[in-house]
Amino acid sequence: MKIMFTSAGRRVELMQAFRAASEKTGIALELFGADMNPHAPALAFCDRSLIVPAIRSDEYIPALRRACEENDIDALIPTIDTDLMLLAKNRGTFGRTKVIISDPEKVALCRDKRLTADYFHSVGLKSPDPVDDIADYRGGFPAFIKPRDGSSSIFAYKVSGPAELEDYARHVPEYIIQPYIEGTEYTVDIFCDLDGDPIYITPRIRLAVRSGEVLQTEIDQDDRIIAEMLALVADYRPRGQITVQLIRQKGTGDDYYIEINPRFGGGAPLSIKAGADSAAAMLRILNGEKLPYQPKAAEHGAVYSRFDQSIRIK
Repeated sequence: MKIMFTSAGRRVELMQAFRAASEKTGIALELFGADMNPHAPALAFCDRSLIVPAIRSDEYIPALRRACEENDIDALIPTIDTDLMLLAKNRGTFGRTKVIISDPEKVALCRDKRLTADYFHSVGLKSPDPVDDIADYRGGFPAFIKPRDGSSSIFAYKVSGPAELEDYARHVPEYIIQPYIEGTEYTVDIFCDLDGDPIYITPRIRLAVRSGEVLQTEIDQDDRIIAEMLALVADYRPRGQITVQLIRQKGTGDDYYIEINPRFGGGAPLSIKAGADSAAAMLRILNGEKLPYQPKAAEHGAVYSRFDQSIRIK
């Protein structure tokens, strides 16, 4: 089986998870990494690396298509936000290669944080109400301002009052403003088959975060969050892995949902290590198996702490 990851970047843990899944399942695997940077560390953990144009280039999708056709790639898996919509719109143009991405209209509502909040409300979940004009904000302080199509916590700020909000509004591009929700942050790793049926749902407490990516996490098999995510999945019908972020508000205990990322999140390998092995499930699905929902597959209470490591490229 041949799988290609786009924008492989620093996703070393994810490459290692798929390598381990191959050994676990007995399904022979050849890993391909695509990136515009020949020094991207994850490429060193792939069997083959492909240097492709920048995502913003008109040649990006044609280059990926050629690479998939020439190398007989079985599945293409994205890892960052910026090419999700491109791949969703072009999913049907890759021949026999399965592009593991949700439908374009579902990806669109994830990329625009205003639409994301509306979507959470539509499936019965709470979400901080966003506005996109400082003059319309009535949500009180502290507040939170961020780009409506942002990622990795870039240009995302907690603001304490009107003067500070005015200052940030001049610098954050195409912003939205929401009430700041104080409480316990969660990421939920969700893995579904290619029909959108759930296999794993794994809530994780975000104990420590750097630049939007988790550094320390604890598996918390919370029944309410799992039930809320089953309701979301029944409507969203993801293809493959998605991550959902929420905050359980201090004092009220209410869950406020913030984001959906229709891809493998940076911390997804931690749920895999804890027992919700979505890498192995992906290989088995691509091999023609139909897998059942496996509730609470990850070990409750498992705590993981991540660290940086280097590899010589040249």
